[in-house]
Amino acid sequence: MIGGFSTPKKDKALKSSGGKLVKTGEILIRGIDSYKAGVNVRGLGTLFALCPGKVYFTRKKTSHGKVRTFVNITPVAKKIKK
Repeated sequence: MIGGFSTPKKDKALKSSGGKLVKTGEILIRGIDSYKAGVNVRGLGTLFALCPGKVYFTRKKTSHGKVRTFVNITPVAKKIKK
């Protein structure tokens, strides 16, 4: 890696853990292929939140027998102003 070019990215990580409150558009995971998008989450390489809420993880077995971990968000109810 001569002169700082083509340096490997160091920001590939889990950005928010389970139970954390997140905002819309907040990045949850970047660069890890073992996590898949679940409910209220989108993205392939970078998973981000579609609505504000609480993060939780689920594990499911595929038809081929491989276990996948899905990142999901439980939406937070909005407060009604009177």
